[in-house]
This record gives sequence, structure tokens and C-alpha cells, in this order.
Amino acid sequence: NSFCLDWLVRFLGGTHVTLFLMKQLPMPRLTAGHPTFDALVSAAARLTCTTDAYAALWEQVTGAAWTAESGVVEKSARQALRDEIDAQVAHLFGLSWPEFEHILRTFPLVFPNTAAGAARLKGLERAYVMVGG
Repeated sequence: NSFCLDWLVRFLGGTHVTLFLMKQLPMPRLTAGHPTFDALVSAAARLTCTTDAYAALWEQVTGAAWTAESGVVEKSARQALRDEIDAQVAHLFGLSWPEFEHILRTFPLVFPNTAAGAARLKGLERAYVMVGG
């Protein structure tokens, strides 16, 4: 899931996301071995596999043994990792920062017009610049 794709579906007027609609969307289609694919899978695994209950999934996805340090549990570290994922996806869609920021501002519940919303946008902007090289 991504803000970019959510925005596009809303822009197209979709209220129900069907497989037919998904196949028409201009989504990046990455495969294992692509650097961004591998980075996204690793980041998602670090967000998901936070306890030993997910050890088998961690090992299947990463090929490494799970340890207590494998998953990210601290709140600010999790937010930074989510920001990095969102920034990578924005780059995959070829969005400039102003374009991505416009999309983000259409999610007022996630990015409210408050100091907290501005801080979230600033965090995403830092991740966008970092990921973009």
C-alpha cells in the first residue's frame, strides 16, 4: 500500500479496488534482485517481524536467522522506516518532492494542518532526499 497508489485510485474515482482496476494502474512491477525491491522487502520485514513469532517469516524473506534485534519496535525508528518506504515508492513513481507533497496533503487525517502534521511531512521530505541520492 502507498500514498501514491491510494491517491491515484481516489483520483480515478474508485470506491472498490478490483483486480481489473489494479491491473490498469501504472504500478512499478519489481522483482527480486532489483535493489529497490530488495530494500522494500527488507524494510517491510523489519516492520513486520518484531517478535520470535515471526522468525520463520523473517528467515524465509531475508534468508537470515531471526534475532531480537531483527525487527524494529521503537516508535520513532518505525516511523523513520515507514517514511523511507514511502519515499522509495514516490521515487519509483517518478514523483518530484512538490508532487509527492501535494499527494500527501490530500490525506488530512494522516498529515493534518498542525505542527504534528508538518513534522510528519518534514520527516518524509528528509527520507525523500536521502533515498533519492
